[in-house]
Amino acid sequence: MEKLHYYRSIVTWEAGDGPGTRDYKAYSRNHEISAKGKAAIPASSDPSFRGDASRYSPEDLLVSALSSCHMLWYLHLCAVNGVVVVKYTDQPVGEMSEHPDGSGEFRKVTLFPKVTITDASMVEKAQSLHTEAHRRCFIARSMNFQIHHKPAVTCLEKA
Repeated sequence: MEKLHYYRSIVTWEAGDGPGTRDYKAYSRNHEISAKGKAAIPASSDPSFRGDASRYSPEDLLVSALSSCHMLWYLHLCAVNGVVVVKYTDQPVGEMSEHPDGSGEFRKVTLFPKVTITDASMVEKAQSLHTEAHRRCFIARSMNFQIHHKPAVTCLEKA
């Protein structure tokens, strides 16, 4: 039986002392994303769209959400398959296409997970579990663009 989950957030923007949206170039793109009981995330638009580079953009958050979801599924699958992971890092890259009218969409995201495991005999298994993690990732399953994986697995001990 299907089980439904609901996620709520609060997105807040205020003009403050500024002129509001009287002029496209004048208003701040800075805003906050929060949820009950969680720290606020300082956000803005991408600097290409008049945003603040020191804050997270929606595009940053989308790419990070894909990476995080993949990692959490991957760690789960490693745990239930006897692969002991001691370190996981990723530096994902998203490619977005902007059209002449200002609209656009993501074309692809590539994940580059670097995983360190404890048992050299499990390297192949550790590598293969990325495919299953992708198949199960809630976020990846919801996207309409390509998601690639270029994992690297290293081991603390030599075979």
